[in-house]
Amino acid sequence: MKLATLNHGGRDGTLVVVNRALTRCCTVGHIAATLQAALDNWHDCAPQLHVVYEQLNAGTAANMQPFDQHQCASPLPRAYQWADGSAYINHVELVRKARGAELPASFHTDPLMYQGGSDRFIGPRDEVVAAESWGIDFEAEVAVVTGDVALGASVDDCARAIRLVMLVNDVSLRNLIPNELAKGFGFFQSKPASAFSPVAVTPDELGSAWHDSKLHLPLTVALNGTVFGQPNAGVDMTFNFAQLVAHVAKTRELGAGSIIGSGTVSNKQGDLWGSSVENGGVGYCCLAEVRMYETIEQGQPRTAFMKHGDRVHIEMFDAAGHSIFGAIDNTVRAIPG
Repeated sequence: MKLATLNHGGRDGTLVVVNRALTRCCTVGHIAATLQAALDNWHDCAPQLHVVYEQLNAGTAANMQPFDQHQCASPLPRAYQWADGSAYINHVELVRKARGAELPASFHTDPLMYQGGSDRFIGPRDEVVAAESWGIDFEAEVAVVTGDVALGASVDDCARAIRLVMLVNDVSLRNLIPNELAKGFGFFQSKPASAFSPVAVTPDELGSAWHDSKLHLPLTVALNGTVFGQPNAGVDMTFNFAQLVAHVAKTRELGAGSIIGSGTVSNKQGDLWGSSVENGGVGYCCLAEVRMYETIEQGQPRTAFMKHGDRVHIEMFDAAGHSIFGAIDNTVRAIPG
């Protein structure tokens, strides 16, 4: 089934069930007022929400209304936890290669992960407010939402704890990262609020595209109306989502509603310069990656980071060409004043 949060009804919005075509929705306050409330009581709420979903798809649900993605907050407007991995080692390897560093062997067995701010996410159609001098970049990713996960949970248990799948634009301020990492204490100012897709879906809704705790479909990214990347999210993913969740659970319990990200989707491509979409490749899911290729091949980056007024569009389609999660569409705006 497909779930979304309308941007009214308080800080946590109003939960709606959305039909498969993303054209109609129903409020379900009699089941759960918010997505967090549904996740907190998932075993009771999920079957009831699924009944509404089936009725929506059949056109028989009561109180149906048009579904407008522009009225959506992120599915969880705020969350108890947001941890983002770097499951695509190709992305990490490029970062290091561009500065002449080798990839440690441990990176293939122990995931990289940072804990981001989750007290307030921006909506899928909200603006990214930042200074151009900060090096504004998008990162197109897949993310999962978990139920409760026990301390030390096995990978199999973590796979069963995945409740929902969604997309994310994990905004990065690249020019602030070096000084922060040099302090040896990780990201903070360089990782502002992320935006998630209008709709979150249950793994079963993805059919055969969801297996091995990975989503095996291309992730389409457009920059200012031009396709920038379309790598397959199931390809070259060194750590699947069950492994990423287990990594978090090694030292702590996870509360229902925890969000775990994949990191920038990135496919290995043989001919570096030919890897852009216009040259027949699958392209990229962030600006930093193309800048790394340029540095490796030409000695310096040529592609600029985002400017005020630039727009990034992130979406995923099923085999029939239908949007699965709706679209993230963020425009960059200058800080007021």
